[in-house]
Amino acid sequence: MTSTLKIRDAAGWTMFVFGVLALLLGLLGLIRPELLLSILGFTVLDRSARVAGDYTLVFMIASSMASFNIGAYYILAALNDLKPLYRWTVPFRCVTFMVFTTAVIMGLAPTRFVAVGTWELVGAIATYFALRSSNNI
Repeated sequence: MTSTLKIRDAAGWTMFVFGVLALLLGLLGLIRPELLLSILGFTVLDRSARVAGDYTLVFMIASSMASFNIGAYYILAALNDLKPLYRWTVPFRCVTFMVFTTAVIMGLAPTRFVAVGTWELVGAIATYFALRSSNNI
C-alpha cells in the first residue's frame, strides 16, 4: 500500500508551515509557559510571586494545548490535502487578527502581541491567494 500523505500545492504548504509553528509554540507553552509569556511581551512573574487565584499559567497551558492541537490538525490537513479546511481557516484567521489587534489597541495586551495577530493575517492572506491561484476558493 502506497502512502498518499504529501503536500500537493502552495496552499498546502501555507497550512503545513503554520501548523508546524503552532504545534511548536504550543509545545513550548506546555513545557515553559513563562517563556511563552515573555516571547509574547507579557510581564512574567516568578511563580512564588503569584497570588492565590492567579490562573495565568493554567490559562497559558490551556491555550498552548489548543495551539498544539490546531498545529497537528493543520499538519494533517496539509498532508491529506483537505482543501475545505484550508478555506474555512481564512476568515477565522482574519477574525483572530482583529481580536488580537483590538486587545492591543485597548491596552489589554502588550504591543508585541499584535505580532500574533499579524502572523494569523499574513497566513490567512497567503492561504487565500494560494487557494485562489489553484482555483480552489
